[in-house]
Amino acid sequence: MRKMLLGATAMIALSFTLSACGEEKKEEAAAASNTTATTEAAPAPAATEATNQTAAAPATGACQPDYTGVTLTAASQTGPYIASALQTAGEAWAKKTCGKVNVVEFPWSELYPKIVTSLSSGEANFDVVSFAPAWSPDFTDYLSEVPEAMRKGAAWDDIAPIYREQLMVWNGKTLSQTIDGDVHTYTYRINLFEDPKEKEAFKAKYGYDLAVPQDWKQYLDIAEFFTRPDQGLWGTAEAYRRGGQQFWFFFSHAASYTNIPGQKGAMFFNPETMDAEINNPGWVRGLEEYVKSSKLAPPNALNFSFGEVNAAVAGGQVAQSIGWGDTGVIAADPKQSKIFGKVGSAILPGASEIWDYKTKEWKKFDHVVKSPFMAFGGWQAAVPSSSKNQEAAWNYIEFLSSPAVSGQAAITGGTGVNPYRISHTTDLALWSKLFSEREAKEYLAGQADSLAAENVVLDMRLPGYFSYTEVVEIELSKALAGEVTAQQALDTVAAEWNRLTDEFGRDKQLAAYRAAMGLPAK
Repeated sequence: MRKMLLGATAMIALSFTLSACGEEKKEEAAAASNTTATTEAAPAPAATEATNQTAAAPATGACQPDYTGVTLTAASQTGPYIASALQTAGEAWAKKTCGKVNVVEFPWSELYPKIVTSLSSGEANFDVVSFAPAWSPDFTDYLSEVPEAMRKGAAWDDIAPIYREQLMVWNGKTLSQTIDGDVHTYTYRINLFEDPKEKEAFKAKYGYDLAVPQDWKQYLDIAEFFTRPDQGLWGTAEAYRRGGQQFWFFFSHAASYTNIPGQKGAMFFNPETMDAEINNPGWVRGLEEYVKSSKLAPPNALNFSFGEVNAAVAGGQVAQSIGWGDTGVIAADPKQSKIFGKVGSAILPGASEIWDYKTKEWKKFDHVVKSPFMAFGGWQAAVPSSSKNQEAAWNYIEFLSSPAVSGQAAITGGTGVNPYRISHTTDLALWSKLFSEREAKEYLAGQADSLAAENVVLDMRLPGYFSYTEVVEIELSKALAGEVTAQQALDTVAAEWNRLTDEFGRDKQLAAYRAAMGLPAK
């Protein structure tokens, strides 16, 4: 969860450029590397207990467990995002165990090379590393496995399955702990959607009731309806700027049209051959709709990164948007927003027609299939096999990610932590500090429904990640500018993806892709 104070309108955009789901966390993630949920949480400590865990240092002999003399070195991106969460937990862990945590911060562009160089050399420079999921294929050979004792009990079961069973696992081994959650969700203006005059006018024009969109056609209808430049109001806001997280927003559109339930791993590549699927009709439809949404956004929207999306929503410029969980939090905060108290949330729109890569045909469903996209996927923490303090390091990570400590981080501005535990999305009292009751219920339901969705879609985790996504961004920018059609843009991307796959080694890439998507090795 990321929150920033807003002053004047100019300062709103500036402050948002530091959003952890935005500039630091998401925009450069590629550059460094080639309805309420029905799930019930296991009993977990209340988040308010986190404050008790930061109490005064224990008396001599009361260190639990006793790590006196142990100093852990943890690698992080330059704070405050993620680094501050590591630091705060480290201070509390030190008081509890008598050990110490030294958080070493690196600029984003240096974090990946610093970690991968240390790991591959076998040097014991770090006891804990925090990293983007896209880097997993390059790190996993050098990481120790999460201790068996950590992988049981209420706190472990409280981690949302999408993280516990997939993003923390590589080739059947649990090698990292999620410390931040990331999935795209939907945000809208309650006051606009429930205005009787707006409802009447919308139904008269489109023939159905104005409500949270169930599919992307409805999303675009709503965007069209509320695009009123003369009133300073536009239909939606997404990230469209190259280098500004644009490809994740495009992926969220395409995910709905490219993921047949039960066909795991079929979105980006053919999971049998590693041929690119990014130019199939499902992807083309997703891009066409992404481009259309840009024309229903504020006039400068082609320069929007996620930070500007948040500013537009909080500033009351748009009726709806999609993005990470920060948007709803920022828009609901009276210190940051003009529309606080009026912010609704939900799972992303879906589709009732999905492209089947096997039959090369559209498959029609008698209901809308929701396929929320795990954009970025959330920061991971792990312990290198070279660490001489593995026991203490895993104990610290367990403390950092505990329901109590992580729950407090999720509602603390600047930590960069979004919900990833079931308890994060079910503890209404925790979130009442930020939201009205209705806003809290909708926000938590949007998060929980997305994480628990049957057809939730994983982001790529692949060697050369940046090389693949850079090609996407180049062609997306051309399509958004009207220089090429959606099909032309994606044909170019597909050809380049296939060339890159051959360059990196098709068999190697196929093995990594299948592992990332939870498929057995071939």
